[in-house]
Amino acid sequence: MGDSQVTIKLTSDEALVLSDWLEKLQMTDLSRVVDDPAVWAPIHRIAGTLDKSLAGLFAPDYDQRLETARRRLRPEED
Repeated sequence: MGDSQVTIKLTSDEALVLSDWLEKLQMTDLSRVVDDPAVWAPIHRIAGTLDKSLAGLFAPDYDQRLETARRRLRPEED
């Protein structure tokens, strides 16, 4: 089973928001958030894949794109 691969599909909004969160996560004191070092290999792999896949990551309007994506993903309040 070690050689099997799993494919995860995300919308552009989901990928952008997750990429931003993973970046923040990697900049924190990780031992407080993740108690098992084995978890970091997949976290870094996902973050790297997202970085390569997101064309607008370095766009001048990145912050606006991110906030728009967050708004679309948040559940609507009643």
